[in-house]
Amino acid sequence: MERFAAPISETIWDMKYRFKEPGGVPIDATVEDSWRRVARSLAAVEEPGARDDWEARFYDALEDFKFLPAGRILAGAGTGRAVTLFNCFVMGTIPDSMGGIFDNLKEAALTMQQGGGIGYDFSTIRPKGAAVHGVGADASGPLSFMDVWDAMCRTIMSAGSRRGAMMATLRCDHPDIEDFIAAKQDAARLRMFNLSVLVTDPFMDAVKADGPWDLVFEGRVYRTVQARDLWNRIMRATYDYAEPGVIFIDRINQRNNLHYAETISATNPCGEQPLPPYGACLLGSINLARLVDDPFGAAAGIDEARLDDLVGTAVRMMDNVVDASRFPLPEQAAEAQAKRRIGLGVTGLADALLMMGLRYGAPEAARQASRWLHRIARAAYLASARLAAEKGSFPLYEEAPFLASDMMQRLGPEVQDAVRENGIRNALLTSIAPTGTISLYAGNVSSGIEPVFAYAYKRKVLQPDGSRVEEEVVDHAVQLWRALHADAPLPDHFVDSQSLTPADHVAMQAAAQDWVDSSISKTINCPEDISFEAFKDVYMAAWDQGCKGCTTYRPNAVTGSVLSVSEKSEDAPQADQGADVVYIAEPLDRPEALEGNTYKIKWPETEHAIYITINDVVTGGTRRPFEVFINSKNMEHFAWTVALTRMISAVFRRGGDVSFVVEELKAVFDPRGGAWMEGRYVPSILAAIGGVIERHMIEIGFLAGEGLGLKSDPHAAPEAEVKAVGEAPRGPACPNCGQYALQMVEGCMTCMECGHSKCG
Repeated sequence: MERFAAPISETIWDMKYRFKEPGGVPIDATVEDSWRRVARSLAAVEEPGARDDWEARFYDALEDFKFLPAGRILAGAGTGRAVTLFNCFVMGTIPDSMGGIFDNLKEAALTMQQGGGIGYDFSTIRPKGAAVHGVGADASGPLSFMDVWDAMCRTIMSAGSRRGAMMATLRCDHPDIEDFIAAKQDAARLRMFNLSVLVTDPFMDAVKADGPWDLVFEGRVYRTVQARDLWNRIMRATYDYAEPGVIFIDRINQRNNLHYAETISATNPCGEQPLPPYGACLLGSINLARLVDDPFGAAAGIDEARLDDLVGTAVRMMDNVVDASRFPLPEQAAEAQAKRRIGLGVTGLADALLMMGLRYGAPEAARQASRWLHRIARAAYLASARLAAEKGSFPLYEEAPFLASDMMQRLGPEVQDAVRENGIRNALLTSIAPTGTISLYAGNVSSGIEPVFAYAYKRKVLQPDGSRVEEEVVDHAVQLWRALHADAPLPDHFVDSQSLTPADHVAMQAAAQDWVDSSISKTINCPEDISFEAFKDVYMAAWDQGCKGCTTYRPNAVTGSVLSVSEKSEDAPQADQGADVVYIAEPLDRPEALEGNTYKIKWPETEHAIYITINDVVTGGTRRPFEVFINSKNMEHFAWTVALTRMISAVFRRGGDVSFVVEELKAVFDPRGGAWMEGRYVPSILAAIGGVIERHMIEIGFLAGEGLGLKSDPHAAPEAEVKAVGEAPRGPACPNCGQYALQMVEGCMTCMECGHSKCG
């Protein structure tokens, strides 16, 4: 059996990619069985006489983790399951009508059910307050419908063990853009979405000129703002809340190989694939860390002829996925077949640079990354031209406009001549995706084109006998260094994301973008103490250096930190490793005594109240919920309150961002109906409990928002409080606004507050 480089790699394979029977019994006995399953499945679309040969070639590419198809391919190919092998989709254009909006919601649900993340542009929905002709009402705006999508996403588990992911975009000239920018400042809102603003070239020109900017929908100017003020709003929200991201949409469309056949207005959830309506995202990565010869030696480097051969095989495998995959919707299948776009990228780039003695972010490292990606793009386009000679070009191929595209001009005469002679099989070929789980599976190589975040950290692994064994998870390049140099300290060029400047990140993204015809998923890590003006400069540098988008992360009290290293490592240079660490596999320790609050819920029409006690713990200077006790004299509630107590407490004790518990509870609807409490409709007892937990989190400072008036000092003991959440309302309440103002007017129940009317 192939030896995994680390126990965590085998764990990831077993959990995510190993084919098992529904009861959990493994069908893939070894990782070689998984590679064979995938290779055979993708070779099955070849001519019968050639299948064995291509299966062998595909297996060789997969062996030793040299080529890493995206997780959905590894998990789904050859299993016979009704899942898509495509990672993500951009859905159809949303019509500005109630029927069209909910038809699209249904399509989104079907897509996510089969395991696809989705992207949507909500710019086509009229702004809040606009007239809805024919019904005499005002529009609720795109954000209200995004809330509906968000609720849908929370209820659908995508294929395997993944929950759905979504991207929402809105144009920078949409009248509701300011509300969109501020949406994530509500900690409980749109948690299933990533948000990005579609930024146009004219807008960036207006920002630089400090000029006016019209907010427009269907030709009507709703109001005019200063472009720089709007830009500063985007920057401030991102500085404080890490969203929204920025997508330079005009640049994406101008540089699109298919500029003559489609218009793009959205991306997949991670942003590496700008896609047209019903476009699909098919991903795979060349593992550069596995291709370096003589690592850390004088002759360290990658054999470019070997790289070319691997890329050619990978392109053919990914092209075959288009024919082997299922699709949630026929429109998605038709789009994929018409253009056959693939997204071949890289992972292990930072590790490969380390093995060659290059410091990530330095000019020579950017040049080397650009050289590798240029070579991959060249090999991919030549391989696709050879495939076209054998199997035909993608159906929407038109020679003249395709050859005039930005990427074809960059690649030069050799590639142009091959495409001119043979056509080309795939409309777009390169993309760089986030490869977090895939990178762990491949031996904890660095992810995508990101720098190494942590060279080593500790995790506790649950053993079959119930005990826990601590293991070290070590970066692939560090493992090699230790194997070759024993206890010698790491060289100075071993930098990590904490010791890099934002300019280093931007330089690497820009160097890669030149040879990526789609886009790049990359996070630019910024120090917590970066000034707001310097932070804005990061985005302007990304624009000036030709990037197609920009996403940053600045750790702070609101966003938290992505990952902390478990203990200070003598080898890791200059990294800030002093923070308290919480890992999903290692519960927080329980002090002997905890402080907390007790709350009372009196659900209408029930005899006994429910009492909720929430105890807190202070870690890293922050007060956070640690455990929950739910009690009631009503024995009817006994089983579920005990179960809920244990489940929520277990989640809280794992640490991290546990605010999703609130979201899940508040989304529970009782089919028998909810109740009105303190002037608002609560859909179930569980939702009421969620509301209490949410407000407790707010009061202790764990969530932002308006609380109950309790003390929020993380080190102060909160005052005990018993709170009655609500009582049953008297008289009819308006189903639209919740106010008790319904009266019978001309045969219709009409609300005197909001005008809602229902004829009886």
